[in-house]
Amino acid sequence: MLLGAVLVLLVLGGAGTASAHAALSGTDPADGSVVSTAPRQLTLTYTESVGLLADSVRVLGPDGRRLELGDAEHAGGSSKVRVTLPRSLDQGTYTVAWRVVSADSHPVSGAFTFSVGKPSPTPVALDTGPTEDPATAALHKMARYLAYLAVALLIGTAVFLAVCRPPDPAALRRPLLTGWWTLLATTVALLLLRAPYETGEGPAAALDADALSRTLTGRPGLALLARLALLLLAAALLLRQSRRGHRWARADAVAGGALAVGLALTWAAAEHASAGIQVPLAMTSSVLHLLATAVWLGGLAALLITLFREQMPSPATVIRFSRLAFASVTVLVVTGVYQSWRGLGSWDALTGSPYGRLLVLKLAAVTLLLAAAALSRRWTVRAATTAATAATAATAAETAVREKVPEPVGGPALPPVGGPDLPEAPPPPPPADDHRRALRRPVLAEVGLGVVVLVITTVLTGTLPGRAEAEAAAAAAAPPTGGTLSVTVPFDVGTPGGKGKVEIGLAPGRVGDNSLQAVVIGPDGGLSAVPELKVTFTLPAQDIGPLDAGLTDQGGYWANSFVKLPLAGTWTMKVTVRVSDIDQVSVERRVEVR
Repeated sequence: MLLGAVLVLLVLGGAGTASAHAALSGTDPADGSVVSTAPRQLTLTYTESVGLLADSVRVLGPDGRRLELGDAEHAGGSSKVRVTLPRSLDQGTYTVAWRVVSADSHPVSGAFTFSVGKPSPTPVALDTGPTEDPATAALHKMARYLAYLAVALLIGTAVFLAVCRPPDPAALRRPLLTGWWTLLATTVALLLLRAPYETGEGPAAALDADALSRTLTGRPGLALLARLALLLLAAALLLRQSRRGHRWARADAVAGGALAVGLALTWAAAEHASAGIQVPLAMTSSVLHLLATAVWLGGLAALLITLFREQMPSPATVIRFSRLAFASVTVLVVTGVYQSWRGLGSWDALTGSPYGRLLVLKLAAVTLLLAAAALSRRWTVRAATTAATAATAATAAETAVREKVPEPVGGPALPPVGGPDLPEAPPPPPPADDHRRALRRPVLAEVGLGVVVLVITTVLTGTLPGRAEAEAAAAAAAPPTGGTLSVTVPFDVGTPGGKGKVEIGLAPGRVGDNSLQAVVIGPDGGLSAVPELKVTFTLPAQDIGPLDAGLTDQGGYWANSFVKLPLAGTWTMKVTVRVSDIDQVSVERRVEVR
């Protein structure tokens, strides 16, 4: 089973980069905008809280040289990042590369451009490099997968020992130690790989003292340190239990339960539950979900090991686990429904987002797992009934023999010659091995499907939730305050090849000076050269206008960096496109200026 799990992890570990969970919703200056005066600050707004790195924001000038910036800092909340620019910026296009850490501990990066005065003829192409180092990403994913398997084995086996009370506790000492040591090793690996995972560097960056220090003071690092401390306390409790023959007293069971909740919290504090809506309820649900998964699947592994021992587990042990598994499944269903609703946000996201499709796959795997569990439960009841019947029959047979054959004084009775036959014992019940082998198959299937569910769950924690994806798309589509007003104006002059659209960007879209940039897209989807493009603005409520934007042909696009709009309100923007000496059309659109 361990070999199979490792092979599955190796296959999935190389499957693409994980989607990050924070998205850039707006910038000031806006992406692609042309500003008339050089900005003093650069502001980036995200869909959720983000953490900053030592090199979170980089800016390259029109000549390709990197600018000296002030330290990036949060402004007006942890979802907004601001950095101070140099006092004087040359005319041309500037490229901004950024990299931050989402609230759920996953790094996200990207780039955008803005221009001062007018765009550069050939903007600098910034190579931001890969979003993550392949070696670091593979090691980090492997450590995360194995950590989930280890915590399930550790907590599930411990609960099986404490609640189900198997007849041979010593048989489960090895899986208990395997779970503990694996979780310890993966936690240390995740702690060391945290810094290179965030910065996108190779595994060698884990040896950087400054990077490790930054990790130890960040929220994901603190969660991993807490996990290490809890593992040390768990080791002391397990050692005590080993000396007592794994007979759990009430006080030890309470201490073990507290440690299990603490371990689950170290995951909830650094995953999806820690960001988004209803964080307290989401973290509680995440803790219960992980604990129920561990109790069910880890307990299945313990039961499977017990079934492969020479001694058949007592019916009471199997029945106790059956009840425990039923309670765990109930918790999984309730918390799973809530987490699915919180992550998806809409029915469309169930099939229209990677997160939703993974959730459907997990649901299918869980359905198969429940079918195997139902079969196991049926065999559990049958085995328990058979065992009880066999025990009753054996006792009755022994009693009958003793009553029919009195033992005379002076020695045992000899069988009479020619006398009545002795009563025969009832036929022996089916051997316990048959029931044990029959129960092994569904339990083995449950364990295998459980490993698949855990792997899918781990992949889900590295995938952008459908709700967050929809929020990011809506934020990107909405005109950002102080950013760029983007308007697409379709046109048709009524002649062959006279269809197309004009894409207009008005930045910052506020009262006062603005820059306007427009491109004409032809019917084939490519840039189209037209003899004339005119844009005017009218404010009917104040009887102002029309004000000519004064666009000039810049060789591929039309622009003017000094378009003055004196008042806020709903302006009517009239776009006139002339495609020949005699063919032209005018289209109007309303725009909000604040």
